[in-house]
Amino acid sequence: MTVAAVVVAGGRGARFGGLKQFSILAGESVAARSVRATRSVAGYVVLVVPDGYTTCDEGADVVVSGGETRADSVRAGLHALPDCDVVVVHDAARPLASPRLFAAVVDAIAQGADAAIPGLSITDTVKRVVGREGRSVVAATVDRSDLVTVQTPQAFRRSVLERAHAALDVATDDAALVEAIGGTVVVVVGDPENVKITEPADLQRVATALGLNS
Repeated sequence: MTVAAVVVAGGRGARFGGLKQFSILAGESVAARSVRATRSVAGYVVLVVPDGYTTCDEGADVVVSGGETRADSVRAGLHALPDCDVVVVHDAARPLASPRLFAAVVDAIAQGADAAIPGLSITDTVKRVVGREGRSVVAATVDRSDLVTVQTPQAFRRSVLERAHAALDVATDDAALVEAIGGTVVVVVGDPENVKITEPADLQRVATALGLNS
């Protein structure tokens, strides 16, 4: 199978206070680290950046502008890919994703899945809440035994991912689009160290993991 990757770096970083994906860690941007990480499985990498961002290619083979939503940005990346069998979609804000994780999702596609995503079991108690008289009130305690939180990288059979994007416009991740058209989505074991940078404190966590704060 031939594998290519779309690294999504099109967000505006509202919660971070800026373009977190282009923050610098030891002379290398977060996005560049994520692009490099995908090279463990992908022979070609498309980086999707915010419209108007022209500073650097971050090591990708081609850079394209994203859209209003994450799904729009992924579609822009898909259109820029060469022929390939498998597409890996990865968030630029997860620069610590390991080669093991990339290999695991791609291997799941090789074994017949339409999509493969890393998932982590939920260890905290989960409550469903409702608004009542200006307060959040517990409505139920949710059984967490069959719940996972999901990460990237996510891998897809290209034909299935393109069909899913053609059928639906928006979802929280690409796997949800594949689910919606009846595709088989396999969950592989995720990595707790695969931190997603959302707030400034997360950037410090990544720096610590890389040994940059010692």
